[in-house]
Amino acid sequence: MSFKEYYEYYLTLHQNKWNRRLHVLGQLATISFVFFGILHSIGLVLLLTPFVVYPFAWSEHFFLEKNKPAAFSRPLWAKVCDWVMLKDILTRKTRW
Repeated sequence: MSFKEYYEYYLTLHQNKWNRRLHVLGQLATISFVFFGILHSIGLVLLLTPFVVYPFAWSEHFFLEKNKPAAFSRPLWAKVCDWVMLKDILTRKTRW
C-alpha cells in the first residue's frame, strides 16, 4: 500500500466533522507543547510531544466514529497523516 492509498484509508476513519475538529485542536496543542518545551528548555516535554494529540483524537474515534484509530495499525504513517490532514484542512482541501 502506498502512502497516498493509506491517506485515503485514513480519511475514511475521519468522516465525522467533530473528529476532524478535535484532531486539529490536538495538532494545535501539539504545536503549543513544542513551543513551551523549547521556550522553557524542558527536554521531557519535547519527548512527550508525539502523544499530546492522542487524548483529543482517540476519544472521538471511540465515541463518535466507533472505529479504531489509524495509529493502531501504522503509527508512523498515521502521525504523518495527522499533519497532512491538518494541512488539507487549513488549505480547505478537506472540510472540517
